[in-house]
Parts: sequence; structure tokens; C-alpha cells
Amino acid sequence: MALEDAMRGELTRKQAAIMWLIRSEGGSSHEMRRKDIFRKLGDWFDITNPAVTKALRGMMRPSLGLVRLAESADSAREKTVFLTGKGERFLETMVARGHEFMCQIVLEMRQQLGEDELDYGIRFLRAGVAGYERIDARSSKPGASQPPGSKRKRVRLRAAASSVWRRPDQSAQP
Repeated sequence: MALEDAMRGELTRKQAAIMWLIRSEGGSSHEMRRKDIFRKLGDWFDITNPAVTKALRGMMRPSLGLVRLAESADSAREKTVFLTGKGERFLETMVARGHEFMCQIVLEMRQQLGEDELDYGIRFLRAGVAGYERIDARSSKPGASQPPGSKRKRVRLRAAASSVWRRPDQSAQP
């Protein structure tokens, strides 16, 4: 939760989750149908449709301006949520905040652990993420049952592995 607090800045937990969900699953266009956001947030929060609407409206306020809504091509009743340019920059800031937070923790750990122990820990966490993704990929095949919350865990683990679990002196490779 401390990492989440460091990353989300002025957003609520639900708003930050919406931003991260669009980043993780919105593809290169950084868009998602509103009903998909609601459905997928149900894995993270006990959330209602009005709560999603309230979170989105807050993010659309001129002071934030992180998302915009447009009618879906499929239905005038359904809306698609798009990140604005400001929203994309905010996400970059979220990732940078998370990386900085984890770098501070790693630096603290370096004072208590030797370099070999720290490297082993990072390799261990990467192997754990890779193992989980292999298991999850097998369960995602047609006909396989999905464990509850597996999508949520995969998004969180992938995000952590790609942007946080690396030594501060490493480039963007997880």
C-alpha cells in the first residue's frame, strides 16, 4: 500500500486503479470500454457502477483532465474511456514515482544486505513472476478454468516486474 500511495499522487485508489488498468490492458490506443473497466475493477474493489462513474468524472475535471469519455462505436449507450495526453504523462509520472520508491527501498536494503544477497533476491522475485505467468498462461488456454483474481494478479505482477524489480543501475530490462 505504501508503493501504491507513492505512485497515485492526488488520485484516489480507485482512480489510480483505473489509470493503471487502462495502461495495462488498454493497448497502444490507451482506451477501454467503461463496462470493461467496471468489470475488471470488480477484481480489485467491491465497486458499484455509480462509483466508477464518480471516479471517472473526478478524473475528467478540468483540474485533472486525465481521461475523456466518448460514445462507443457499438452502442450510443456505452462509453469508451480514453487517456488524454495529460493522463499519459500522469501515468509516466506514476511509474517514475513507483520506481523511485522501490529504488529507495533497495538502497536501504543494500545497507543491510550484501550485493550477492540482493541480486539473489531480485533473481528470486523475477523467477517467481515468470513461474506464475507460465502457470497463468496454461490456465488461460481455451477450456481451462481461471483461478479467481488471476487477471488482477497477472497485471500487478507484470507491472511490478517490468517497472520496479530491477537494480537502480539497470536499464528498462526487467
